[in-house]
Amino acid sequence: MSNGPTGPSGVSGGPISRYACHPATSRGRRHKEASSPLRSPFQRDRDRIVHSTAFRRLEYKTQVFVNHEGDHFRTRLTHSLEVAQITRTAARALGLDEDLAEAVALAHDLGHTPFGHAGEEALDGMLAGHGGFDHNAQTLRVVTLLERRYAEFDGLNLTWETLEGVVKHNGPLSARIPPYVAAYAAEHDLWLDSHASAEAQVAALADDIAYTNHDLDDGLRAGLFELDDLGGLPLVGPALEGVTRRYPDAEPQRRAHETLRQLIGAMVVDLVEESRRRLAETAPAHADDIRALGRPVVGFSPQVAEPLQELRGFLQNRMYSHYKVQRMARKAHRVVQDLFSGLRDRPERLPADWRARLGEPDEARTAQAIADYIAGMTDRFAFDEHERLMNPTSREP
Repeated sequence: MSNGPTGPSGVSGGPISRYACHPATSRGRRHKEASSPLRSPFQRDRDRIVHSTAFRRLEYKTQVFVNHEGDHFRTRLTHSLEVAQITRTAARALGLDEDLAEAVALAHDLGHTPFGHAGEEALDGMLAGHGGFDHNAQTLRVVTLLERRYAEFDGLNLTWETLEGVVKHNGPLSARIPPYVAAYAAEHDLWLDSHASAEAQVAALADDIAYTNHDLDDGLRAGLFELDDLGGLPLVGPALEGVTRRYPDAEPQRRAHETLRQLIGAMVVDLVEESRRRLAETAPAHADDIRALGRPVVGFSPQVAEPLQELRGFLQNRMYSHYKVQRMARKAHRVVQDLFSGLRDRPERLPADWRARLGEPDEARTAQAIADYIAGMTDRFAFDEHERLMNPTSREP
């Protein structure tokens, strides 16, 4: 199957394929708006995401290391930018709409709490009686409800295709559907039981490429393991061996960067080649053919997918489970729990606009409003708020 131009031209990436999501045939927005004379609907989605308050807050939200642990570690913001860069490269190579793919990539972490997965686990426990907490569902809440910037609607009023990608970039939702996702989809059907577009699938795997490689980089920078520890790992080991042979006198930091740079490139090439093979095999003529296929059309070959699992195991054992990371995670977990309990017991400590969203103390509405408030916090604001609320010597009201 040719991956050459077979459809109308995209605004920034040239002609796109038949199986891409075409901006001219978008299913539109929940709240109707006039079109832009300069930007496609998917470009406008991307721009709204970048200009959102939630996107700016990602600068001070944990990826693995909490903000105050170092200036050079990845944050949710830098991670999202890296994912977007990889996404655009692969989307262009596959003849997809780059703007839609980038919009999904930039939005995919908007619902994350402060302190990464530790914060999410804490909120999930505190909301156990009200459907729990899921960062993907929270992303949908952010872009459809919590952002309050526009005069005519809450949220960002993104296109159907971007919302679908945000909700389903990791695959169909058919089993445990978060309550807000189910309620939203009941009014604005996002086809939860189908796969997402190829653009969203690319963003999901770009996420895998980005976090695997930058977590290796951050783990080296933090001293949790050494460069030589990577020599026996699949994918990384052969790349490191080649770099060492070519640059025997290079300092370790440069060798590490060269190794990971080559690894990212190899993974992106594999993703594109394997996805082209699947596209040729299935021959989709429309984006809906990809949604109805029943399996992902974008993916890694077995030669990358299987070793990638071993790399994740290494990161789990040597980084995510490291006592320094776990020690901070436990502190963060406690901070989020304390914040939730303290605000639930003393709701008058919430800002006035958040108090207006509360119901009775035991209502799901109240628990969700407090969770929304905490989930939107940056790491440093959460620490400051914890100090204000929990330290009896604090002079803050």
